[in-house]
Amino acid sequence: MMGYDKDDKPKNSSMVRNEKELQEHSKVMENISSNENVKKSGKTPDPEQHDEKENTQDDK
Repeated sequence: MMGYDKDDKPKNSSMVRNEKELQEHSKVMENISSNENVKKSGKTPDPEQHDEKENTQDDK
């Protein structure tokens, strides 16, 4: 078993380091509710993480 080195950085900003982690992450993602399903259950989904309007404003 290969150990994890905390200083080891992925080359491509990936959430997983290898195929085993990809398979585990995929199983977790299968069980996450979509925003549509969350709304149908009467709850409010998480807000958008990025707003296009913020990119058009000048930072002064």
